[in-house]
Amino acid sequence: MIAKQIENFLRTLGKPLLKFIISLGNLSFFILKALYHAITPPFYVKNFVKQVLEIGFYSVPVVGLTTIFAGMVIALQTYSGFSKYGAESAVANVVLISVTRELAPVLSALMVAGRIGAAMAAEIGTMKVTEQIDALVTLSTNPFKYLFAPRLWAGLFVLPLLVLFGDVIGVFGGYVVGVYKLGFNPANYINSTIEHLEAIGIISGLTKAAVFGFIIALMGCYNGYQSKGGAQGVGQATTNAVVSASILILIFNYIITEIFFAK
Repeated sequence: MIAKQIENFLRTLGKPLLKFIISLGNLSFFILKALYHAITPPFYVKNFVKQVLEIGFYSVPVVGLTTIFAGMVIALQTYSGFSKYGAESAVANVVLISVTRELAPVLSALMVAGRIGAAMAAEIGTMKVTEQIDALVTLSTNPFKYLFAPRLWAGLFVLPLLVLFGDVIGVFGGYVVGVYKLGFNPANYINSTIEHLEAIGIISGLTKAAVFGFIIALMGCYNGYQSKGGAQGVGQATTNAVVSASILILIFNYIITEIFFAK
């Protein structure tokens, strides 16, 4: 009786573990194959430009709104806390560091993951369940080169540009609150921001953005390509793409921060 219970317990424990290992193996194989085809010709430049517009240009409004309000909130919260200790002059520095190192890369990536990751998974998933990807193979077109490589390159290239834009907008949001709400001198606020601007903060944020962009495109393509079972499968792939990309963004955010700033 006890042996049977132990066997059932191990079976229950082993099934999801085995499923996870299989999924990890499939993802690893997909990544290696996608990377190989991303760096070998032919290159579909037209598809790349289209994805740059989809990921980059059309994401500018949501990234701008996210980062400007993040900068404004950080300025308010920092002033509220620091004013108790007479350290109001540090508000500009805190806004700058918070936006460039963390808020702009992470928030921009999460917003783009929700917008683009879901769209990629839905588009590729629909093509998979309707056998359009099989049709590409029949026409001697490699789906990894035609569909996945342009998206991976676009994510890697565009998100740093979005984050750079978000850095400027986020710092400007802190400036607006600091000057017009909290009464800081405009020249002093700008001088403090410039004085504390460090290359390491910008570089770390852009590095995060490049990694996050690759993750978003990778998860969108992978989950879309793995979808099956009609509309329900496409919906599940879309959800998995957003959730997995968001979790990986947070994980790699810590890893990259550790690499750049750990002592």
